Amino acid sequence: MTAPVVAAVVPAAGLGQRLGADGPKAMHLLGGEPMLVHSVRTLAAGPVDLVVVATPPGLGAEVLAQLAGAHPGAELSVVDGGATRSDSVRLALAALPPSVRVVLVHDAARPLVPAALVAAVVAAVEGGADAVVPGLPVTDTVKQVDGADVVVATVDRSALRAVQTPQGFRREVLDTAYAGPESGTATDDAGHVERAGGVVVVVPGAEEAFKVTRPLDLVLAEAVLAGRRQAGG
Repeated sequence: MTAPVVAAVVPAAGLGQRLGADGPKAMHLLGGEPMLVHSVRTLAAGPVDLVVVATPPGLGAEVLAQLAGAHPGAELSVVDGGATRSDSVRLALAALPPSVRVVLVHDAARPLVPAALVAAVVAAVEGGADAVVPGLPVTDTVKQVDGADVVVATVDRSALRAVQTPQGFRREVLDTAYAGPESGTATDDAGHVERAGGVVVVVPGAEEAFKVTRPLDLVLAEAVLAGRRQAGG
């Protein structure tokens, strides 16, 4: 088998407390299958050679069984995740073989990301970008408030983007960003790159790449998936 060049890291060790899940959020069912299965299937259907899933410690064998047949054309491996999302990504990065040059990091809880978006992020990195994130324009009015929740400013939303995943990186850029001590301030992987002084480029995101966090998100995801299946997608 050809050595993998494009790899996707999927941190999937978090609990679905806001979703009301009993176990790992990534294993919550969507259309009869775990959300993780939907995410891995889409990643593997594109230009991804290897998918590494960071699972709750001790659940690797169960996750591998769930993902059987969901990654045609791509290798699959699992690693034990850490206490935080960043810890899980760091552990998965350490498991990547030296041949990998492009790394995607994707939230398992974004199960309906279009394959075209995955391909666009990979293409942007291969085209020379150090780090790439998909994003959508912010449509709601955004208020800045003080500690007493009093509005102090209305933010100009024309320069704002709501960022999604998969986020893509040149391997050495992401490795460098994760090599330093964890400050705990970054809420996404691009944030680590920004803090390390890297340049992050935004490409157009997709409405279907929303994150399933609350029960209402799951209702929307079920509706979108049902529509796709009815349309034969």
